[in-house]
Amino acid sequence: MLVTVLQVYPTPNYKIYIYFSDGKIKLYDVSPLLEKGVFQKLQDKDFYLNRCTVLNKTLAWDVTGDYNPYECIDLDPIVLYEESIEVDDPLTRPTAA
Repeated sequence: MLVTVLQVYPTPNYKIYIYFSDGKIKLYDVSPLLEKGVFQKLQDKDFYLNRCTVLNKTLAWDVTGDYNPYECIDLDPIVLYEESIEVDDPLTRPTAA
């Protein structure tokens, strides 16, 4: 089954919650990439947090500001799926009884 990314939620500590098409939510640590090639751009916290999005059905950073799928930094969704840990939804809070 080919999984795709539906939604992403970046945190300031370079970890990103990724919502996959199979219903799983996983946490991916971007920090090991920060010193590598094109990913050095992610060291700019504003860029990292505000340009984080879904393009090409995967986690991406919009380089140009116009959501051009050809002008982005993106990661393979299969790699993200395999290298992330499954977690609970951080946006869901338990309701008081």
